[in-house]
Amino acid sequence: MAADYCQRFIFEHFDIRGEIVQLEQSYAELLSKHHYPTPVANLLGEFLSACVLLSLSIKYQGKLSLQARSNGPVPLITVDCTSDLQVRGLAQLTEQAVGPALDQLLVDGILAITIEPTRGERYQGLVPLAEGGLSACLEHYFHQSEQLETRFYLASDGRRAAGFMLQQLPGQLQVSEWARVQAWEHLSALAQTVELEELLHVESEQLLYRLFHQEQVRTFEPRPVDYRCTCSWERSANTLVTLGREEISEILDEREEVEMTCEFCNQVYRFDRPSIERIFGDDFPSDASGSPALH
Repeated sequence: MAADYCQRFIFEHFDIRGEIVQLEQSYAELLSKHHYPTPVANLLGEFLSACVLLSLSIKYQGKLSLQARSNGPVPLITVDCTSDLQVRGLAQLTEQAVGPALDQLLVDGILAITIEPTRGERYQGLVPLAEGGLSACLEHYFHQSEQLETRFYLASDGRRAAGFMLQQLPGQLQVSEWARVQAWEHLSALAQTVELEELLHVESEQLLYRLFHQEQVRTFEPRPVDYRCTCSWERSANTLVTLGREEISEILDEREEVEMTCEFCNQVYRFDRPSIERIFGDDFPSDASGSPALH
């Protein structure tokens, strides 16, 4: 099985489904773009896994972002996942970013879950980052906003990142509410026995057998997950347009080129005077997704 993949599964007799994601190459590529201390690298791995799991739980075409802002040693951590399962992410940190726990790194933090569909309106949900880790925050979010019982298990060790999600579905197979509650409590108790090392290193089919070998579980074809940054020369050029011709001209009076660096992947885009004249021309295509901060 591919090193980076996600796998969906459902229970044949219960209104409950799940997802497993295991990441290695995409996680390593994300970390290679910046030098992060171990606690921050591990936290990024959890965010990356969680973002993929969230993306899989929603039917859409576009991009889902998981972003935390805080007053702590990590002021910002943000991860994106497209509906095609292409991921990227970054963290901004101070010299004090050495604490091992989320509530120490992201003090007084707010977690934003943003869906940007290719067509349609942008949606954002917010949840406080409290004690209990990222898993507990996401479970609280689903309970409050979606009214769906959901369990998240996230793991990361700086080399691999993984996640496991279990979610109750609207009643179809089970009409009795008592039966639905009993099934959820039973499968949740089995899921809780998963160990972090298993989540990181045991392939999904084997992991599901270990956890639910007494149940009838149907698995679907695994889907690959890839690292890919969405930055481009055109997006960077559109960012320059937002700054205005006058400000860009002043920069060119001092130096030969204007440089734009993607904060996610550190790719540098250079613009000389002829290219600046081109991007401010009437025939240059506008890109509303350009951003002066993150590309």
